[in-house]
Amino acid sequence: MDDDRTALQYHSEPRPGKIAVIPTKPLDTQRDLSLAYTPGVADACREIAANSEAVFKYTSRGNLVAVVTNGTAVLGLGDIGPLAAKPVMEGKANLFKKFADIDVFDIELNARTADEVVAVVKALEPTFGGINLEDIKAPECFEIERRLVAELDIPVFHDDQHGTAIISAAAVLNAVHLTSRDLATTRIVFSGAGAAAIACARLYCSLGALAQNVVLVDTKGVVHKGRTDLGAEKESFATSLPARTLAEALVGADIFVGLSVANVLTAEMIAGMAPKPIILAMANPDPEIPYEVARSARPDAIVATGRSDHPNQVNNVLGFPFVFRGALDCRARKITEEMKVAATRALAALTREDVPDSVLRAYGIDELSFGPDYIIPKPFDPRVLLWVAPAVAEAAARSGVAREPIPNLEAYREWLHQLVERSRGLMSPLLRRARSGPRKRIVFTEGVHAQVLRAVQICKDEGIATPVLVGEESRIRKRAAELHFDLTGIEVIDSRTAPFAEDLIDGLWKIRQRKGMTQGSARAKLRDPLYFGVMMVQAGLADGMVGGLGRAYKATLRPALRVLGTDAHSNAVSGAYVMIFQDRMLFLGDPTVNLHPSAERIAEIALNTARVAETFGQKPKIAMLSYSDFGEYDEDPEVARMRKAIEIVRQRRPELEIDGEMQADTAVNWEKLKTNFPFSTLTGPANVLIFPDLTPGNIAYKLLENLTGAEALGPLVVGLQRPISVIPVHATVQEIVNVTAYTVNQALDLDEQKRDE
Repeated sequence: MDDDRTALQYHSEPRPGKIAVIPTKPLDTQRDLSLAYTPGVADACREIAANSEAVFKYTSRGNLVAVVTNGTAVLGLGDIGPLAAKPVMEGKANLFKKFADIDVFDIELNARTADEVVAVVKALEPTFGGINLEDIKAPECFEIERRLVAELDIPVFHDDQHGTAIISAAAVLNAVHLTSRDLATTRIVFSGAGAAAIACARLYCSLGALAQNVVLVDTKGVVHKGRTDLGAEKESFATSLPARTLAEALVGADIFVGLSVANVLTAEMIAGMAPKPIILAMANPDPEIPYEVARSARPDAIVATGRSDHPNQVNNVLGFPFVFRGALDCRARKITEEMKVAATRALAALTREDVPDSVLRAYGIDELSFGPDYIIPKPFDPRVLLWVAPAVAEAAARSGVAREPIPNLEAYREWLHQLVERSRGLMSPLLRRARSGPRKRIVFTEGVHAQVLRAVQICKDEGIATPVLVGEESRIRKRAAELHFDLTGIEVIDSRTAPFAEDLIDGLWKIRQRKGMTQGSARAKLRDPLYFGVMMVQAGLADGMVGGLGRAYKATLRPALRVLGTDAHSNAVSGAYVMIFQDRMLFLGDPTVNLHPSAERIAEIALNTARVAETFGQKPKIAMLSYSDFGEYDEDPEVARMRKAIEIVRQRRPELEIDGEMQADTAVNWEKLKTNFPFSTLTGPANVLIFPDLTPGNIAYKLLENLTGAEALGPLVVGLQRPISVIPVHATVQEIVNVTAYTVNQALDLDEQKRDE
C-alpha cells in the first residue's frame, strides 16, 4: 500500500476526519435531558446573564480554543484555501487534545483580507477561551494578530510565528551556553524573512540578542538598509553590514537559523562560520542543509532540524499546547512577551535536568543528557507540560494579564501530572520505544486475515517491528492481492517448504520426545503456523510471535506452553488484561490461564501482573481480591489462600505495594480504602487487581469492557521464556498493533536482562 493511499484511508475510515464532539455529562435518562437542556439549562443561562464571568464555570469556554485559518500559507503546500487546509487544522486540534487536554473547534474562513479575518474572529470571541491563528500568509498575519490581541480579551497566538520562536529560542539558549557564548555578542543569520523568522528574531532579542547582530536573508538577498521594498517588520531588522548574499552574511557568523527551503545552505557556506557554529536548519520536510552534510562539514557544530530522525528536533508541539494550557488555566487576557520568554526558559531549563528512565525507554536509548545532541526536550517528554504551563501561568500573573492567578503552583503541577497520565494514552511509551529500539522480528501466524495484514502493514510502515508472515505462502499472497496490499519488505515464510523447517522439526522432537511426541508427529505439528512460529522464536529466528486471530485462546497458547519454559523471573505462566479508562488504567490478573490456582500460583500471578504494569511505566499497587475485607471472613480457606499469597509476594519482592484480602470496590475506591481501612499499606487506589480464580477474573474484564466503555488490551501472556502474545479471537487492527508493540517491548526487556547478566 503506498503512502498516499494509507494517509487517505487514515483520514477517511472508519469515520471521516480526525475530531468529534464528545459529551462530558451523562445523557441517558429523562432527568439528564431536563438538566442538559430545558428546563435545567435555564438556570445556567440566568447565572451567566447576571455575571458574564460565570460562563467559565458553567460552560466549556475556559478549555476551548479556536484554531483559525484562511488557508493562505499552509506549511509545505502554500495558498491552498480554507477547505484544503481543514485536515491540517483537525490535526492541530488533535495535538491540543493529546498533549494538553484542550478542546478545539477548527475554524476555516473563506476570508482573504485582514479586515475580514479580524471581523469574523471578533464575532466568535464569546465562544472561545483562546484563539490559535494558523497558516495565514505574511504580511496579513502580522496585522491580524496585532489587531486581535488589542481588541480581544482572550489569548491570541499565531503559532507559525511564536511556536517556532519559543522552541528554537530554547535551543539557541542551550547551544549558546554549551559553546560559551554571550547571546548579546552573537551574530545570527536567518535564511527566510517571513512571519516565523521575524518572530524568532524578536524573541531572541527579548532573551538578550541585539538587533544589530541579526541579519535576515529573503529571496532577494540580505535585508539591508538600502532596500526600498521592505515592510515595517523587515525594516526593523535591516542591517547596515555590506553583505548581500547568504554566503557573505555567514562569514564569521555564530548562528544560522533556517526558516526557508531545502538545500539553500552548502558545506562551503558553513565552513566560513565561527568556531563551534550553531546551525538550526528547520525547513520541512527537508532542511536547508542535510544533517549529515552539516555534521561532516563542521564536526564542531551543534545542529538542529525539524526532523524526528535526527537529534535536536525543533517541533512546535513542544510549545503551543502548553502555552495555551497555562494561559487558559490562569484565565489570561493575552499572551505576553514575558509569557513567551518564560516558556522558552522553561524548555531550556528542562533540557538540563536528568532524563527519567521513562523517557529513555520510550525512545529506546540507554542514556541522554544535556549536550550538543540534546539541546531541547524530546517532543514526547511528558514533563514538558509540567514545566512550561506553570511557567506561562506564573509569567501571566507577573505581567498582570491573569484574571485568576494560580495560588499554588505545586498543586497545579500535580494536577497537570494527572492530566498527562490521562491524555498521553497507555500505548504511547511502548510504541515510541518499539519504534526507537533495535527493530525486532515478530512472527504473525494468521497472514490470510485482513486485520493481520493491515496491522502488519502499520507495524512495518511505522517502524514498530519487522514483521514475518508464516503460513501457506500462496494463500497469503493471494489474500494480500485481493486486499490490494503490497507485501514488499514483508517476509513471507511457507511453513511447509522453509529451508530451515527440518531443523525446527528436529528441535521440536527433542523438546517433546520424552512427552509422547514422535518425529513424525513433530513434522505434522510444524505444518501448523502456530507451532512453526513458536519454534522460530525458540530457535532464535524471530524475537517474538503474535497469533490467535480466529482461534480459541487455549489452542494458541498450548504450543507456547509445550515448547517454551518459564522465564528467569517466574515459576508460572499467567495472563493479564489492561483495562484503559478515561482517568485510570487497571491491570487484571489472571483472567485467562490458571483455573484453580494455589496460593503459590496466585503469588506468581501477582508478580507477573506487576511486571506488566511496570512495562507500561506504572508503579504497581496490588490488591488481592476477595469477597472479604481484611479478615471479615477469616475462617474461609479461600480467604486464607489470598493472605498466604500476599506473604509470598512480600518475601519475593518486599518493595512492592500489595495488600488485602479486599473487596473490588475497596480496591479501586481510594476514599473508602483510606477511610475504612487506614492501616492499609497501599498509598493510593489499586491499579493491579489479582483475582482468586480465573472465573471471576474473566467475568470482570468482560463486564468492564462492555458496560463501562473501557478499552481492553490483551490477553497479555506473562512468564514465558520468550515473547509470545495471544490476540483476541476477533481482534481489531489497532488491538493487533498494540499487542505487537507490547511483544516488541518484551523482547527489548529480554535484551536488557541479558546485558545485565
